[in-house]
Amino acid sequence: MRATRAALIFAAVLAGSGLAAGTASAQAVKSLGDFRNWSSYSASDGSGALCFAVSKPTDVTPTPDGYTQAFLYLTHRAAENVNNELNLVAGFTFAPDTPATLSVGGQSFALFTQNDAAWLQDPSQSDNLAGVMRAGTSVVVEGSTDKGIKVTETFSLSGATAASKAISGNC
Repeated sequence: MRATRAALIFAAVLAGSGLAAGTASAQAVKSLGDFRNWSSYSASDGSGALCFAVSKPTDVTPTPDGYTQAFLYLTHRAAENVNNELNLVAGFTFAPDTPATLSVGGQSFALFTQNDAAWLQDPSQSDNLAGVMRAGTSVVVEGSTDKGIKVTETFSLSGATAASKAISGNC
């Protein structure tokens, strides 16, 4: 991905993780590599190093009205002792107060949603999820739009292990 695209992705992950997007500049984002369907980046924010692996869905069914682009992130924030934080930017607005489900490798994980984003409902499952993702072939996220339409987003895990190793080696 180009640097400006990386900056936009980085801004989205900052916004998704609750950090101020204004603390990063496009020059602060460094590509750690592209790994099939995943890319890895590192940056510094006000609290230290931030590294993330990101992928786009291979399938969105059905494509909701107003759909933009979805991204699935795994993030490390070393200064906060956060590893493998999952964040989904869905590309559509979720129905208010409606959880979503992430499935991989025969296991399901509950996600809480807010606007167009979702995170693990139980953050203590982050390392478990990351391990299941490294062993799996795809991630399927199911959620409902604010119009009541059930949407399924599928993300390939091809390259996820290499992308995860890249962020672990830099944060």
